[in-house]
Amino acid sequence: MTETRTYRLGDLQLRIMKALWDRGEASVADVVQSLGPEAGLAYTTVATMLRKMEARRLVGHRSEGRRFIYRAAVTPDAVTRSMADHVLEHLFEGRLADLVHHLLSTHEVSREELSELERLIAARKKQS
Repeated sequence: MTETRTYRLGDLQLRIMKALWDRGEASVADVVQSLGPEAGLAYTTVATMLRKMEARRLVGHRSEGRRFIYRAAVTPDAVTRSMADHVLEHLFEGRLADLVHHLLSTHEVSREELSELERLIAARKKQS
């Protein structure tokens, strides 16, 4: 049986994960640079967060001299699925139609996006 892990990442953790997913591997300095100066984050803040994320098995590292080179230990799909499932289950009590209704009524949706949604629904109906 496959274990399904639950990932709940805060904004900074998610931004760090995106930097690692984009780069493949990165030192703390590389992650700070990826986050950009507008983030206003100190090197030590990012280093501390990476250590905490490693303790949660979200990232791993290897040593390169005195530097740690970090990499993501979980896939973007696993995090997306877990976080989306959490929102669906906890905010919408598992009712997918309610989630979709909320998104459609609170966000601008282009004709292209609506067509894509229709295509996805039609494809899913064929599978059932």
